[in-house]
Parts: sequence; C-alpha cells; structure tokens
Amino acid sequence: MSQYLLELASLMAIFAFAIVSPGADLAMVMRQSIVHGRRAAVVTSFGIGTSLMFHVTYTILGLGLIISQSIYLFNIVKWCGVAYLVYIGIKALRAGKADLSVEAVKGHEEGRGGQSAVRAFGLGFLANALNPKPVFFFLSIFSTVVSAHTPIAVKFGYGVVMATCLIAWFVGVSLFMTTPRMRAAFARMSQWIDRASGLVFIALGIKLATEKAH
Repeated sequence: MSQYLLELASLMAIFAFAIVSPGADLAMVMRQSIVHGRRAAVVTSFGIGTSLMFHVTYTILGLGLIISQSIYLFNIVKWCGVAYLVYIGIKALRAGKADLSVEAVKGHEEGRGGQSAVRAFGLGFLANALNPKPVFFFLSIFSTVVSAHTPIAVKFGYGVVMATCLIAWFVGVSLFMTTPRMRAAFARMSQWIDRASGLVFIALGIKLATEKAH
C-alpha cells in the first residue's frame, strides 16, 4: 500500500505542474466563464476531467500491452516520450508571460449566454480528447513513475484521482480566476510556473531515458 501511495504522490506532484501551467484547457475554461457564464465553465471543467480518464484508460491498457509484447515497441514509445518531455520542458522554459486578458481569452466572439450543459460538457471533452499532447504526456509519466507490476485497477485509481483534481482546479478557475484581480495575479506568476514545470519535465525526460522495461 505504501508503494502505491508513493507512486500516487509522485504522479500528483508532476501532474500539478501540468494542471496549473497556462494552456488551451485553461483558456477554454476562462473563455467559457467570460462568454457564457460560470455555470457553462463548470460544466466544461467536468468535460475536460472526464476526457482525461479517456486518455488514462488507453494509456494504461496500451502501455501494459506494449511492455508485455515487445521490448522494441516499448523503446520506441519510451524515446517518443523522452523527446516530448524535453520538448515541452524547453518550450515552458522559453515561454513568456501569459496573456490572460479578457480580450485575449474571449477573442472575437461576443457572449450570447444560454449555452446548453450538453454543449458545454462536449466542448471540454472533445477539446481534450482530440488533443494529441496528452498521449505522450501520460505515456511518459506512467512509464517514469508507475511500476509495470502495479495492478491495473490501482492505475485506474490514480487516473480517477488525477481527473478529480483536474476538475477541481478548473472549477476553481471558473469560480475565482475570471475576476480581474485573480486573473492579473495568475498572469504575473505564469512565467515562474512555466520555468519550474520546464525543469521538472526535462528532468523527467532524462529519467525516462535511463529506464528499462521491467
């Protein structure tokens, strides 16, 4: 049990940087709140979190199959993961201050309100599900942190915890960070968040490069 708690703590420490780093999901939730209201943004947050379980599911099942069937395929996946982690690490280190102004988030569309819950949920789910970046991200962190011998049910439990935290974060964004004061404070911190997460991702890439299939 202590081994699984340690794995979960390690996963969450890494995932926390991915959650708070400014990106497409954050921009979408903020835009939903500004254009369609907080209710739509909260429902969109649940869509994003549910979609994360979609990525976690095929990552866990696919990674286990790859490791069990072919060391060659495992090495291909591993080096793709290394390249992606180093890439997003360098990108984060080079990122400038995030533009989270109302105009930048809202774009050219004027708010009309009245967005249905189904549409709001679907926007969040599809935006995350159709994004190829989580594929390599979850392959990378599960390959680095989680033992191949950890039961699949426990791995799914990790995914549920991660999805719950993601939903909680974006609900918080919906409720608090669309206020001008909170948005300005987060924008000031965004560059330091990117720098810290960049170092973490590069370190993970180096660690993954030294890993071997079990």
